[in-house]
Amino acid sequence: MENILEISGLNKSYTDFSLTDISFSLPEDSITGFIGINGSGKTTTIRCILGLSKFDSGSIRIFGKDADRDAKALKERIGVVLDDGGFYEEFSMAQMKGIVAPAYKNWQEKDYNNYMEQFGLNPKQKISTLSKGMKMKFSLALALSHKAEFLIMDEPTSGLDPLIRSQLLNILAEYMKKDGRAVFFSTHITSDLEHIADRLILINNGHIVFQQEKDSLLSKYRIVKGNCRLLNTESRKMFLNLRQDGNDFVGLTDKPDEVIKTMPGILIERATIENIMLGQIEGGSAK
Repeated sequence: MENILEISGLNKSYTDFSLTDISFSLPEDSITGFIGINGSGKTTTIRCILGLSKFDSGSIRIFGKDADRDAKALKERIGVVLDDGGFYEEFSMAQMKGIVAPAYKNWQEKDYNNYMEQFGLNPKQKISTLSKGMKMKFSLALALSHKAEFLIMDEPTSGLDPLIRSQLLNILAEYMKKDGRAVFFSTHITSDLEHIADRLILINNGHIVFQQEKDSLLSKYRIVKGNCRLLNTESRKMFLNLRQDGNDFVGLTDKPDEVIKTMPGILIERATIENIMLGQIEGGSAK
């Protein structure tokens, strides 16, 4: 399996924030969830990948090519959906498409029209009058209408209602039916990734915490609930984090078998992606 994206030793410093030694790769035929709390570095990383922000050091390769040196050729193969859209608000969708379409040699007008019809969008409608969900659908129609093999999405579901979010996930599943594609999906709404993601990458305070297959990650961690009398210096070491409420505690562990043996009477539950994310972040709390 080939890697569509490879990032090595990426560093980017601002006055009050830095990306530090960011390294990860994305294999083809996979949807990767890029997770972390707001301000963790997700958008900065994506801006560096897209060439919207210059990084200080490191390398980014897409389809085996240098992302900076080969930016023009790579643009044809990448579809982008950003949280803010980046549209001219006073334009209609038809006018905006008229600016975007000529930038791509592989623009497929038939595909675009099909997506607009599928999404229930009127090309004559002004962008300023669109809801957040409609803007996301329009962004997706543009991104998918030039045979993009790699889809990069920055917080696409933020602020959307559950129905629209579900529709988006179905569209991504359909997109991935063709071999050789990949989706890089940045979000802090981790429930969206429970069914759609193949892999997860957690970033916190500008550092990569882990990159792992989703199913492997979810099988590793458990939520533990029990009475605080079971906690002592040794048993506390089995938890990534603990929250105590009166006589009871809730904790996240990656040692469930050991916990079961040494702490009788506890309740074990399957952890969610959000549980794991918060448990890995300093100051987070398992739910």
